[in-house]
Amino acid sequence: MIGMTLLTFPPLVEGTLIKRYKRFLADIQLDNGKIVTAHCANTGPMTGVLTLGGRVRLRYVDSPSRKLKWSWEQAQVENSQGQSCWVGVNTSLPNKIVKIAIEKGLLNKELGPIKDIKKEVKYGSEGRSRIDLYVYPGEANLDQRNIFVEIKNTTWTEWETALFPDTVTKRGQKHLKEMIGVLSDSRAVLIPCISRQDATSFAPGDSADRQYGELFRIALSKGVEVVPCSFGFFADKITWQGIRPFRENQN
Repeated sequence: MIGMTLLTFPPLVEGTLIKRYKRFLADIQLDNGKIVTAHCANTGPMTGVLTLGGRVRLRYVDSPSRKLKWSWEQAQVENSQGQSCWVGVNTSLPNKIVKIAIEKGLLNKELGPIKDIKKEVKYGSEGRSRIDLYVYPGEANLDQRNIFVEIKNTTWTEWETALFPDTVTKRGQKHLKEMIGVLSDSRAVLIPCISRQDATSFAPGDSADRQYGELFRIALSKGVEVVPCSFGFFADKITWQGIRPFRENQN
């Protein structure tokens, strides 16, 4: 199953990052010399991924409904072994590729057989949160509880360990509390979407958000499950790279 293609698309266009600004914008020089402004869906600090002068890949969409025709999709980084690796930076993709992975049965061992998946279902103590995926178990599933699946795009690494978050995230802290709240009538599964194939494990980013790390460990003790999923990013496809082990602490 490793290396299975989950998503294909027209080849992305490569260029060099000039600057990123106003959170949502990035100026990029294409290989033909043209400078374009691309939409950046990732509003975080992009720790370890945002490199001025670094290689990037863009998607072009000629739609009248889009103010910006270019979208920043991937960034090339050098990992701890001195090797180049492409990282997915479009935060709108993780939910999509994780859903595809579940539908293809790649998480059957962790989730069990499933019957259906709904997206963005309201839940939580105030009913204002939305779970990324709400999974209904199939008849053959030994655990008939419904499954709340929260997905976190993970691009920051320390050596070969993928870390989330890379900054203080009050929203992420709230999600952990809300997931604890659905136990034990339902299952709660946190899926760090490791959007690079060079990471060999996952851990909470304690150095970026100690409170998130503490809540992560509390959630584990209460029964929240963690299933780090790794994906490979290429110019024309995204592939499945398997489940990664995790640690409860960054160090």
